[in-house]
Amino acid sequence: MRERLLQIIPEIELISDAGIRDRVIGVFEKALKKGGWVPDDLLRMPFTLLIKPCPANMAEHIRAVTRVARASAKELTAILGSRLPFDMDVLTAGALLHDIGKLVEYKLDKEGNFVTADHGRMLRHPFSGVGLAYDAGLPDEVLHIIAVHAKEGDGARKTPASFIVNHSDFMTFEPLHK
Repeated sequence: MRERLLQIIPEIELISDAGIRDRVIGVFEKALKKGGWVPDDLLRMPFTLLIKPCPANMAEHIRAVTRVARASAKELTAILGSRLPFDMDVLTAGALLHDIGKLVEYKLDKEGNFVTADHGRMLRHPFSGVGLAYDAGLPDEVLHIIAVHAKEGDGARKTPASFIVNHSDFMTFEPLHK
């Protein structure tokens, strides 16, 4: 499973800290198993149920958010330097896992359509995502990014990294939501 996951989402390997990288992979593996999915399902699963038909799959969305977040952090650091420092491993882990809870929020109905599972009606993906990442022992800074990336984080204090992931997420959603 690990090898296929790294083929589908190669940005995981951008995490230089082996411990964080292994925990991120573990979270993906656990969420896939808990949701009844295999890695290739990330290539057909819509990243949102709010756009029909959804023009991007979950893997594409995760990769886009991660790349946009990393590029934004690098450009801000290039100009502001140490006045706005980023831990790129934390930022990358948070971006990669921001929607991990959707793997337990979604299910297939009898017709093979992706729909919200019972679990997802009770706990949206930021909550289940934090739980999965917490169980894996990821740093609080990563949990914070997952927790506040969506509407549940509106009005919450945001770290620079969580602000960037939040905006990167919406930058890869809003242009597709016509």
